[in-house]
Amino acid sequence: MPLPFAQRTSVEEVEEGSLLSPKFDSDGLMPVVTTDAQTGELLMHAYMNQTALMKTIETGEAHYYSRSRQTLWHKGATSGLVQYVQQLLIDDDQDCLWMRVTVAGSGASCHVGYRSCFYRQIPVGTEAVDSSSPIALTFTEAAKTFDPQQVYGDAPNPTQL
Repeated sequence: MPLPFAQRTSVEEVEEGSLLSPKFDSDGLMPVVTTDAQTGELLMHAYMNQTALMKTIETGEAHYYSRSRQTLWHKGATSGLVQYVQQLLIDDDQDCLWMRVTVAGSGASCHVGYRSCFYRQIPVGTEAVDSSSPIALTFTEAAKTFDPQQVYGDAPNPTQL
């Protein structure tokens, strides 16, 4: 069954038209930023392929493509922390998505246990750089929202070295 995406026939149609004609990169992926629909807090950044985008549109629940696992990923299928799409936006040249969601359960979206995947801050400025040691991160969340071991058990960690 063909996907219901329009052909990219002109810049004008892509930028000003009313038809969805997404542009995926050479790996068949498109970046997605996901924020909390209520607060605007950035929860995570991930990727979608055509199948993940269609599943998200069809179900109203976030589906992504996991680059580390090389598979479709329904956010919350294992943890119960399902992301319910409140708004799905595409940028001007249709190659990046912004998804505004509400999250089931504790409201957390990070597999490490924090609410947001962006729980550490990088210092900025010349005083932050000391060539004799690595740059130190500062935690922006005081505590984890959930215990990953209780939620995921023995499931493999998706983080790759």
